[in-house]
Amino acid sequence: MKLTIKDVAKRSGVSVATVSRILNGLEGYTEETKNRVLAVVEELGYQRNAIARGLVTKSTNTIGVLMPSILTLVYAEIIKAIEEVAHKNNYSVFLCNTGMNGERTLDYIRVLGERQVDGIIVASLAPKDEYYKAIMDLNKPTMLVSTMSYKYQIPYVKVDDKQAAYSATQYLIEKGHKKIAMIAGVKEDPIAGLPRINGYIEALKDYDIEVEEGLIKYGDFSYNSGKRAMEDLLEEKKKFTAVFAASDDMAVGALSLAYKKGIRIPEEISIIGYDNTQIAEMSIPALTVVAQPLYNMGKRAAENLFNVIIHGEKVENIIMPHSIVERESVREI
Repeated sequence: MKLTIKDVAKRSGVSVATVSRILNGLEGYTEETKNRVLAVVEELGYQRNAIARGLVTKSTNTIGVLMPSILTLVYAEIIKAIEEVAHKNNYSVFLCNTGMNGERTLDYIRVLGERQVDGIIVASLAPKDEYYKAIMDLNKPTMLVSTMSYKYQIPYVKVDDKQAAYSATQYLIEKGHKKIAMIAGVKEDPIAGLPRINGYIEALKDYDIEVEEGLIKYGDFSYNSGKRAMEDLLEEKKKFTAVFAASDDMAVGALSLAYKKGIRIPEEISIIGYDNTQIAEMSIPALTVVAQPLYNMGKRAAENLFNVIIHGEKVENIIMPHSIVERESVREI
């Protein structure tokens, strides 16, 4: 039979209310009584019901994480860090896969409210008013990672996407490349799309290199969109010696298409990616990338969230450093 708090109270010789106060860290009992009750709890193997405990403590020891996909390795690193920090704080993580187009976002925000999570981490959520209004209405501590909002003052952890894209383009320029194509993300995306495009364009202008609109192709950060964009560049017979792809997945897609066309990387075309996921290191040749510290971004976001939940601290926005990781996909001209 399933043990209840009444069984613990009966065996301990105290009231149900006393057991409840002890298990929830409230006052009103002696140290001797506390030790006796906890010994009975261990003896019987009684496990408290998290939902019932939450009704008393107003805490469920869970946090919710909203992210567009659990398939891409970008989010895998972030989630790994969040889960590890949550576990250290005796919290569980409720993961919500909202879909790349955010089609399930509002449904999951409602579910997080119903589950009375203690806090929320939002990864790469599109900055739509309806999403952020729904999150703010929950009145729960919230952290953003790999995204931000100018309108809603929610603390965030991210890299400077424009500066990181500038660095990637600058790296290719300093390797001697002047005809540099870009496989960009969604142009309308103000977080990871437009800033990376602007960083690429600004680097070209700063080095007095003509910006050719025909050398910019758009994808959706996926492997297949990288293949399509590379195919478009080649079919249009554009002249370029290097490609900056705004995600590792698109970079590997471009690399794969080049291989099928018999184009040698980096001997004929150099490619640099963006993120530094495992796929970049596993590809052949291994991809040179501009790296986001994905694990550390997830770690800092989670640590800041728990600083708010547990300690009531005020936390600041964090811009994490990016870096160039050199491997084998870029050659010097």
